[in-house]
Order: sequence, then C-alpha cells, then structure tokens
Amino acid sequence: MNADYVQLNKSWDYKNVSSPFYRLYLIDNGKGLLSTAEQRVLLEKSFLYLVPSYTLFNQSCEGFLSQYYIHIAEESADGSSLFANNRKPIKVEAKGADLACMKRIMALNPGRDLRTSDNPKVYEKSHVLKGFLDINNNQPIASLVETNGIILQLLSRFLTKELFNPVPQQNNYPKIEDAVCYIEANLNTTITVSLLANRANLSKDHFSMLFYKKTGLRPLDYLQHKRIQRAQFLLVTTVQPLSVIAEETGFESLSYFTRIFKKITGVTPGEYKHSYDHII
Repeated sequence: MNADYVQLNKSWDYKNVSSPFYRLYLIDNGKGLLSTAEQRVLLEKSFLYLVPSYTLFNQSCEGFLSQYYIHIAEESADGSSLFANNRKPIKVEAKGADLACMKRIMALNPGRDLRTSDNPKVYEKSHVLKGFLDINNNQPIASLVETNGIILQLLSRFLTKELFNPVPQQNNYPKIEDAVCYIEANLNTTITVSLLANRANLSKDHFSMLFYKKTGLRPLDYLQHKRIQRAQFLLVTTVQPLSVIAEETGFESLSYFTRIFKKITGVTPGEYKHSYDHII
C-alpha cells in the first residue's frame, strides 16, 4: 500500500490506532514509542518492527524519529492470517539486508508516500486507498512479483521460534480448511455450526472439536471475529452507513452487530468510525 522514508517529531502522536493493514518500520535515528494495553515497545535506531493488522495501539514521538515504513494488505485464499495469534508489535534487530529491502521497495513503488498526512485516520480513507490500489493494478508484473518477494523476506525476520506463535497446523483436517474457506466467502449469509458440520459430514460436536484444534477458536467465535474484521475494514475504507455494513457482514440486526462489535473491539461501530472521520 505505502512505502517511504520520513522524519517525524512530537506531532506524530496518535491514539487507538487499529488498522486493517500491517505496518513495517525500520528506524535509522531518534526514538519513538508503540504501546498497547499489555506492552510498551521502544522505537530505536537499527531495529525493525512489525505491527500486525487489527492490533490496537498508540504511536508517539517525544522529540525526533526518522524511519522507513511499509504498509501491507494481507490476503489469502482461505482468509487465514500469518500472525493470527500474534496481534502485538514485534521488534527485531535490523540487518543490512533489511535496509536494502526497504530502499528497493521504495524504488519499485514510487509515489507511495503519505506526504499529505502521517495520520492513519486520514490516509486510510477510501479515496486515498483507492489511489494506491489503482497503482497496484497498473504495476508491471515483474515489479509486483519482486515487491511481494521482498515483503515476504522482511516478514520472515519475525518468524523465529522465540517471536512467532503460529496457529498449530493440522494438515489432516481438510474438511475444517474447507469450512474456513466457506466462512470467508459467505460472511454476509446465515452461517450456523449445523450448516458447517453438515457440509463436512460430521456431527456438530466432532466438527466443533476439530475446528477448535485447527483454528484455536470455536466456530461461532471464529465467524464473529472474521465478520468484525471485515466490518472494521469497511468502516475505515468506505462511507457506507452502519446498517449496510451490518448487513454485508452477516448480522441480522444493527443492534446485534453493535453488541458483538463492542464485545470484540471495546468500542461501538459508530465510535470506531468517528475516530477516523472526525478529523477530515
């Protein structure tokens, strides 16, 4: 989505950021801070940082901070997320190759800066995002493939046993993988555990047990989290009313959508949307 080198000051101070995109930072000077309810991560020279999507965090700089950054949209065929169990900022010591990767991404993707604003609640608006997506759609295939390869190379720096706690892979559960794909493709429809179990030709209890082993969540909990993640994306990137977003993400009523949204995110859909809209 975005890539650039920036020099920041104390105006870089944003609270309760929760983005549908990944952030990669490489700090080359100064200091800053990423904080969540559970941790405080110092941004410092010669370190590389990853903030997974849908991580609620604050970012700030008391004096001066210069950094390379990349914003990434994650997509997968079955809706799975590489860092599903790691929704927190991660820090590793930077290597020379990391800096080279950042500079190469910038060279391959000119015009991806956020010079109009460094506020995530501005640059994640729908008209801004559409411009970057249009650039992706018109990018030469060689540049696109190289860009994706470099992004994977950078993400691999955070996949060590000490830092990465992946969802256990159960390769002998193809029926559960099929259910996950079905959920992702049909978020706006009525989905029940009985429906998913019948598709898998399993009893509800057996299906639920296998689903939990595969994903770490019960089927309905997984479904709700996926629907709310989709709703967060729509709230940030579109101007659709809440009632339409509730319908598009499979909730039977606006009140039920609001209740589940607040349960998972800690705020109502209106509060979440307002936090992005009110400064425009």
